[in-house]
Amino acid sequence: MKKLVSAGEILVEIMAERIGQSFLEPGPLIGPFPSGAPAIFIGQAAALGQPAGLVGAVGKDDFGRLNIERLRALGADVSAIAVHEGHATGTAFVTYRADASRHFVFNIRNSAAGLLEMNDAAKRLLHGADHVHVMGSSLFSDRATEVALAAVAAVKARGGTVSFDPNIRREIMQASGMRESLDKVLAQTDVFLPSGNELFLFSSASDEQGAVGELLARGISSIVLKKGADGAAYHDRRGTVAMPGFAVKEVDPTGAGDCFGAAFVSFWLRGAAPADALRIANACGALAVTAKGPMEGIHRLADVEAFIAEAGAHA
Repeated sequence: MKKLVSAGEILVEIMAERIGQSFLEPGPLIGPFPSGAPAIFIGQAAALGQPAGLVGAVGKDDFGRLNIERLRALGADVSAIAVHEGHATGTAFVTYRADASRHFVFNIRNSAAGLLEMNDAAKRLLHGADHVHVMGSSLFSDRATEVALAAVAAVKARGGTVSFDPNIRREIMQASGMRESLDKVLAQTDVFLPSGNELFLFSSASDEQGAVGELLARGISSIVLKKGADGAAYHDRRGTVAMPGFAVKEVDPTGAGDCFGAAFVSFWLRGAAPADALRIANACGALAVTAKGPMEGIHRLADVEAFIAEAGAHA
């Protein structure tokens, strides 16, 4: 099987318990949960049986240990996760608003995650990689962007492929140079995985088909548009495949897109038909929202297939 690698932030997530709760006053919190978009992605890919590893950095603290142990338990290669004494593991505090939106308070750039580098361990991991996945959230600093672009260059030089999920949050998009970094990654992308309106950030078109056509003309081989509960649509130069989502009770949406992306890319690397890859990806995205915590809804392939079979039996 092809080996999948990503590089970027590793953090813990601590969540408000009540909808409408504000961080401007004391309130009940739940966590810490292992998190970070590339960590969730690699964890889900590994759980599906895909060889997968992560280049990252954590502090020599309980939060860092929590993340490394979770990834290792899921089967991920953690050899390129650096542990820094004297620096805290990254954090994200999250509140949930009544309109279903979320508000984040991040400490990533100034945490151990900010020490991300292309060290010997990272180079060794990339030497055996066939595919690199880039998260837009992982371009949070010049240093992190350099690592991501170096990973892309290393894998491309060996004939490998690249997937890209813009994964843009308002709090991160304000960073200087973010747009330029996103464009550099997009220029090297084979599989593009935007969510909803992220599709239009990189196109002058005002409708889905126009934006897809414009992006495919740039050299991207396939676009997978995530539509949340409505499922997803796959586009390439031969046409479009749409796949409805699975109906589940949502507990926490955090990490659903990352789990979806990990599943789609894993099965794309295995040569699966778009419809089959979408079905598995939609199931992983649906299962992800059924548990509180970004990585708590990660499931192994046998469980995902059982979920799909049961959904089909009740359709």
